Amino acid sequence: MRGANLRPPAALAGVGRQPITERDRRILAFAAEQRFVLGAHIASLLGISTPAASARLEALYEAGYMTGADLFTGEPPYYRVRTAGLRAIGSDLPRPRTVDPSVYRHDAGLAWLTVAAERGTFGPLTEIISERRMRSEDWREGDRDRPFGVRLGGVGRDGRPRLHYPDLVVVTDTGHRVAFELELTTKAPRSRERILAAYAADQGIDAVVYLVDTPARRRAMEDSVRRVGIGDRVRVERVTVGHRPGAPAPASRALQRSVHRGAKTSGASR
Repeated sequence: MRGANLRPPAALAGVGRQPITERDRRILAFAAEQRFVLGAHIASLLGISTPAASARLEALYEAGYMTGADLFTGEPPYYRVRTAGLRAIGSDLPRPRTVDPSVYRHDAGLAWLTVAAERGTFGPLTEIISERRMRSEDWREGDRDRPFGVRLGGVGRDGRPRLHYPDLVVVTDTGHRVAFELELTTKAPRSRERILAAYAADQGIDAVVYLVDTPARRRAMEDSVRRVGIGDRVRVERVTVGHRPGAPAPASRALQRSVHRGAKTSGASR
């Protein structure tokens, strides 16, 4: 895979017709929930080497199930699932949007967050719900009583209620729903606190875990949590995110405890 713009996938012969393995299906299913994936994501997810994972992604690209490109010089290529890939696994999700370089680090982090959830970093879970899944289901079902997004108040340009979507939602083995927010930029206090107030009013989320990468962002987030008065439901944790785009953000045992402690505390008080 060479260059920022690959050969057009439409030029491939027999697109989407090559047989795929169960491992390929798992790769495509994971990719369907993400905006893009890297070889390192798939290697960690499947417990194989990064070269082996990258080779499998390249094979799926050559077969027409995925597309991708090199975005940053010296960095590994990214891959996005194509319509043929979605059809191959019977997914009802739309094709992921074009990769935005300005949020590349965040979107790569979301894939790492999902890998962590899949591998048990946050303890026993019964469900893992991606932002793409939440948005897609809310859009298809319209103004339902319990949308995945939390209500911000008012309506948007499309006439629908304004919603904020967590980066990821997991359901613990105790039935608690925990939202994750990966904060790699500093929002204005008013914006942060509008979202926190929405979480405070939402009965579908039992706890929220904010993951931040700097002490300054942690302090800012904790200040907003105190002002809104939602400290019983929100945990703010520091994670290490590498400077290289796509580097993993490892979570600690303290984070696992935070997830379950927050859910139990919230559940007990409501």
